[in-house]
Amino acid sequence: MQASVTLHAEPAPDAPALVLRPWHVADVPALMEISGDPALRRWTSLSFAREEEGFRWVQGQERDWAAGVRFGFAVAETTDDATHPRLVGGVVLKGVVPGGPSAEVGYWTAEGARGRGVAPRALDALTTWAVDTFGPTGLVRLELLHQVDNAASCRVADKCGYVYDRTLPSSPPAFPVDGHLHVRPAY
Repeated sequence: MQASVTLHAEPAPDAPALVLRPWHVADVPALMEISGDPALRRWTSLSFAREEEGFRWVQGQERDWAAGVRFGFAVAETTDDATHPRLVGGVVLKGVVPGGPSAEVGYWTAEGARGRGVAPRALDALTTWAVDTFGPTGLVRLELLHQVDNAASCRVADKCGYVYDRTLPSSPPAFPVDGHLHVRPAY
């Protein structure tokens, strides 16, 4: 799978269009700033104390993409200055197995971009890409897991057609809180 994939999401009434593209090292300074957000740290594992950690994370994203097992996209808002889109989030397709029937999606939104439809628009673009790319080789189901106390993620899942399936028990340390599993058929 080429790491040159770029996806687009249309603008919303109160937000510019989005560009989704693979992560690269130029994103590290913005990631460092974004990862300091306490809400983001509560809901995700995205947290960097030092710039080297950010570089290692991006390099891990690149390795996973090259291996074809995890496809992480930086989500940026287009601006009047197209050479400097603003990083506003991330989406990922993970657990991809060639010919496998299911994979998992995930997403996060930077603090200043929340409430403007970034997560649903980015997740819709990722979902369409995942179905188009992996559906013909056997993907029949996409899964979305979030902590039960993350009501915003539940709303995003619903908006994007991911239907609540069941509550999964916590499994510390990776999943310290029970989680909602949402599913969406890949057809």
